Amino acid sequence: MKKLENREDIIFLVDAFYNKIQKSEIGFFFNEIAKVDWAHHLPTMYDFWCTLLLGDRAYKGNPMAVHFPINAIHAMEKHHFEIWLQLWTATVHEHFEGENATIIIQKANNIASLMAYKMEMARR
Repeated sequence: MKKLENREDIIFLVDAFYNKIQKSEIGFFFNEIAKVDWAHHLPTMYDFWCTLLLGDRAYKGNPMAVHFPINAIHAMEKHHFEIWLQLWTATVHEHFEGENATIIIQKANNIASLMAYKMEMARR
């Protein structure tokens, strides 16, 4: 196991995670509903996680705004975010250890909770 330390580690983690996501029971959000352009999405996610974990300030965007149109097509419910978090946590634990691995899981937990809440509120 190695420590999660740099952009290359984030790229590896994000790629491994989204490989799982695409094959999971929530993959339809990405593949059928959002029709994600992976060549565009993955670099955005590298920047997002590098900004959150490493302070790179590479990410410029509004993750909440991107998810609202998807939520309008098909409800993104709490259990969907729980699956997302389980896959993220498992992927981190499979490849990394140490303080940053713990931190990135905590950040993902916060994101999943906030996103689930905001998506539910948007449906009301």
